[in-house]
Amino acid sequence: MPDDPSLWPSSASSPSLRVLVADDQELVRAGFRLILEAAGLTVVGEAGDGAEALALAAAERPDIVLMDIRMPVMDGLAATRQLTAPGSGGPKVVILTTFDLDDYVYEALRAGASGFLLKDAPRADLIAAVRVAAAGDALLAPSVTRRLIEAFAMRPAQAAPSPARLASLTPRERDILLLVARGQSNIEIAQALVVSEATVKTHVAHLLAKLGLRDRVQAVILAYETGAVTPGRTE
Repeated sequence: MPDDPSLWPSSASSPSLRVLVADDQELVRAGFRLILEAAGLTVVGEAGDGAEALALAAAERPDIVLMDIRMPVMDGLAATRQLTAPGSGGPKVVILTTFDLDDYVYEALRAGASGFLLKDAPRADLIAAVRVAAAGDALLAPSVTRRLIEAFAMRPAQAAPSPARLASLTPRERDILLLVARGQSNIEIAQALVVSEATVKTHVAHLLAKLGLRDRVQAVILAYETGAVTPGRTE
């Protein structure tokens, strides 16, 4: 059994996460499949383009889609928008990219992707990314994702949301939103605010529901776009 706990197969009592891999390179898909299945995850299909990914997602109902951006027929960005459309009930999408600051990644996050992963990431990071995205507990690859989100936030938006969008939050929910936007995990937030991790999870769920957001990544984006958090400042 691997030394890294993130690579251990899921216990028999826990349902295996269902993953769809979308990439136009067959060898890349095969490599991801081997890693995912060795960790006890279920790969329900492989797609070579965005249109095929949509069809397979509709048929197989995966929990997570690992989505390449640059693919023929339909790119990963267009497919992500459809999979994560409001009310679609679709899977979480983790973007696969060769470039850590690919312009398309910014748009994929805005379109509803739950995070991104570099294709050359260690296998432990791949497994962790799938499980974290499924749980919705934290951002992916915090050290890299935080940098990506901050760079994303500084790009001009056609219609940035008004700060009034956050008016429905309680003071504690706003505090937690700011800490989430700084890339802190539930455990780190609980320690900072001297509350239980369960309490933090409850507050996060409430603020996502109030703001009509899909997950923590969208909460981070909203925090930056409304000016609640300013890139480069840590208060």
